[in-house]
Amino acid sequence: MIKFCYILGKQGQTRLSRYYDNVPCKSRCSFFNYQDYKIVYRRYNSIFVILAIDEEENEVASLELIQLFIETLNKYFDGVSEIDIFYNLEKIHIILDEMIVNGYILETNMSKILQPILLMDKASKR
Repeated sequence: MIKFCYILGKQGQTRLSRYYDNVPCKSRCSFFNYQDYKIVYRRYNSIFVILAIDEEENEVASLELIQLFIETLNKYFDGVSEIDIFYNLEKIHIILDEMIVNGYILETNMSKILQPILLMDKASKR
């Protein structure tokens, strides 16, 4: 089970945080100190994506999930950047929520992940 997901800018600013488990606010700042979790992260240009997972979770599968998340963002934003995340945070949340629900991976098909947000964009242009 995935416990939380972070996206950080290159200066270390938190751009997105999503918790799938109850983590007290005091503890959220020191997430690298959790001994019970495996921390899986990957950097893409100026974006860091960090996942905390249970001991039972596969680290390689988590890295693949991060890869899929970034590829999906790249497809939607035509090359995602930290600025895209900053100004489109609600869309990032929608994409992440299509992939992960209550800490479990729900969808890995990029077309199905993007379908709801593309429908929203289409409806807003009318």
